[in-house]
Amino acid sequence: MVDVVNAYSQEYDEVVLLAGKVEEHSRILSPKVFLYNIKAYNKKNVFYRILTWLISFFQSFFYLLIHGKGAMVVYVTNPPLSYFSSLFLRNKFIIIEYDIYPDALKNIGIRDDSLIFKLWTKINRKVFKKADCIITLSNGMANLLSKYVNKSKIKVIPNWGSITMNPVPKVDNPFIKEHHLEGKFVVMYSGNIGYTHHVETIVALALLLRNEFDIHFMVIGGGGKKADLVKLVEMQGLVNCTFLDWLPAGKIVYSLSAADLSVVTLTDDTAFVSVPSKTYNILSVGSPMLCVAPEKSEIGQLVKKERCGKCYDKDHVEEMINFILQLKSDKKYYTEMVKNALNASTHYTFANANEYVYHK
Repeated sequence: MVDVVNAYSQEYDEVVLLAGKVEEHSRILSPKVFLYNIKAYNKKNVFYRILTWLISFFQSFFYLLIHGKGAMVVYVTNPPLSYFSSLFLRNKFIIIEYDIYPDALKNIGIRDDSLIFKLWTKINRKVFKKADCIITLSNGMANLLSKYVNKSKIKVIPNWGSITMNPVPKVDNPFIKEHHLEGKFVVMYSGNIGYTHHVETIVALALLLRNEFDIHFMVIGGGGKKADLVKLVEMQGLVNCTFLDWLPAGKIVYSLSAADLSVVTLTDDTAFVSVPSKTYNILSVGSPMLCVAPEKSEIGQLVKKERCGKCYDKDHVEEMINFILQLKSDKKYYTEMVKNALNASTHYTFANANEYVYHK
């Protein structure tokens, strides 16, 4: 989002960013941009998520009502309610659909025959019809959005990594040394350990591969499932699986570069409505990917197209094990995957941010 906002600051004389917080990595927010803070996203549980959606919606709405007369508005679906303001305001606007709602609500048990789902669907059709443009990340997501709006109004722009990275050789990687990973084939998950991620599959793989002493599993991050998974690893006495807390931004290039295989997980519903942004950072360090998601999901289609990994349903643990063992033992196969990942990363760079700009 920093890249997108900066692209707008080059086109417009005045740009205001309404955000809960700004995380700057390789590129910083332009000094031309005025930052107005709204409630930061709280992912502690469903209640806090919805509460912060509501608070940030009202903060944004009243800011636009008072200060936004005549402004071109760019709504982003984080928070998901942001674009509801357009029901009451007359501003020209576009919507960036990073996560598609109400479809993503299926993760918390809200089905498409529920009142909230039907109401949100009705709002989408009304709002999207008024929008100048709907931007999303992939053709699959565009197909999903087409049930709300004519596909001619949808623009697909591939995403990219927030951090400019180059692979760090293992011999020079302090993360490898710090965690005693020399000589290990490292399978790594780095990200949210929440309810929309099948991180328990990684523990299952570690359990089944506990006798492969040169394979080590690293799980980095936090979330609602983490405590239970740490307990499970301790109960099973797994010495081949390490949990770490979130790492500072400056260490991410070293942790990602330490992975011989990077794991990306999504629930069945989420997999068709979003693409994890970390995917692009993983590609930039040349790491092959093991995706735990439906094969026809967005992430599944990406790794198939770029030939940089494999995608398996969460229940296909045996196939995942075979893939891990093949990568570890077949150097030619592994090298080809690394080459393909690095090549794929050139398709997803921050130059894509310029395509987001709505020109006057």
